[in-house]
Amino acid sequence: MRTAQLTIDPAFAIGPADRRLFGSFVEHMGRCVYGGIYEPGHPSADSRGLRGDVLELTRELGVSVVRYPGGNFVSGYRWEDGVGPVGDRPRRLDLAWKTIETNAFGLDEFMTWAAEAGVEPMMAVNLGTRGVQEALDLLEYANHPGGTQLSDLRRKHGAEDPYGVRLWCLGNEMDGPWQVGHKTADEYGRLAAEAARAMKMIDPSISLIACGSSNRRMPTFASWEATVLEHTYEHVDYISAHTYYDPSDGDRASILASAVDMDNFITEVVATADHVAAKQRHKRKLKISFDEWNVWYESRLKADLDRRGWVEAPALIEDDFTAVDAVVVGDLLITLLRHADRVGVAAQAQLANVIAPIRTRNGGPAWRQSIFHPFALTARYARGTVLRTEPVSPRYDTKKYGDVPVLDTVAVHDEETGELTVFAVNRGEEDLPLEIDLRGLPGMSGLSFLSLAAGSDPSAMNTEAEPDRVTPREMP
Repeated sequence: MRTAQLTIDPAFAIGPADRRLFGSFVEHMGRCVYGGIYEPGHPSADSRGLRGDVLELTRELGVSVVRYPGGNFVSGYRWEDGVGPVGDRPRRLDLAWKTIETNAFGLDEFMTWAAEAGVEPMMAVNLGTRGVQEALDLLEYANHPGGTQLSDLRRKHGAEDPYGVRLWCLGNEMDGPWQVGHKTADEYGRLAAEAARAMKMIDPSISLIACGSSNRRMPTFASWEATVLEHTYEHVDYISAHTYYDPSDGDRASILASAVDMDNFITEVVATADHVAAKQRHKRKLKISFDEWNVWYESRLKADLDRRGWVEAPALIEDDFTAVDAVVVGDLLITLLRHADRVGVAAQAQLANVIAPIRTRNGGPAWRQSIFHPFALTARYARGTVLRTEPVSPRYDTKKYGDVPVLDTVAVHDEETGELTVFAVNRGEEDLPLEIDLRGLPGMSGLSFLSLAAGSDPSAMNTEAEPDRVTPREMP
């Protein structure tokens, strides 16, 4: 039997495990909002229509920050449609997902939900069909205390105190030809710089995220980041990154090694950002906001869009995730932690129903998908300083990523409690005994182990009928 070894030393520090790494994403897409976090008349819903069962699972998941309202949706969105009396709000065509948007849920409802869930809001502004003025209006409505038209309008709508949103995305995936209002890197970079400069005139305490590439496979990848950052570097705090991994082709060896691609993605974006910093003589190191990532059976999306007309909140890409998918999600979280010095924000897409850890049935229960558990465990135990690990592991061959290690690991040391947590993923098909060398932590004792168990079936998944088939188990 093959084995693996791991050496851990507190001197191998990477950086703090920022709580913002455990973010999620709520977009007006499918049933993420309507039938997900919001369903008036549901047995668990409060007087505002917020589903209590989903709120409870969101807290259990350990989500720290939630990005809203998109996503592709935001590039055609008028934020004013989602505030004020619900009966006065317009119904609109959403071009991104070919749906009817009722606007029954909007900014004010989201901020109420975020407070109930105990999460930090991360807002995106529309730089697709709109621009600088609309971004300023939204910021004034959300963050200015009062005494102006828009801040007083917020107060009239019931929010006396400003929302105090600190994180703002300057558009979404503007490099993508599918995006409403798609732009070249120069067009977007100049617009984002102007929006950023003006927004910080209103509220200099905010942090801004410029759009990076929609994925590493984009033909403009890296050149997009370089051009955008040449316009925006001095005005923004983060550059975004998005990626999804599709298991549809049945290549299990490659999908289990997806974190190799994410690791390379992060390294290359950092290199590009640092090149611009050197070129422009910036001393500050820009960080990454990895604000869309997940496993996604993406090949199913086109069929979902093509088979229907304009409807409200259709069931869209409601993927059922397997035990293998949970392993991949755990490995992607390990990768984000391993880059904690340069990745400051991350958001798994999405929270409910749409490629999500939480699934619901309209009028019925909510349950945890298999991918819920690695996220919840990592959010719970990754507290303190992330440590670089030195694994010695067998390797295996993959079609997409070549020769890769079977073992992937990271460790987090909580100096206050003295606790050490090791996160480890076995990408292989066989058991892999792991020996951990703690010579740098000689006083460590009282070890315990948790494993994500699904019996012997890698295709096992959680369903409404069997919601706990894949779940964490204590190991002897």
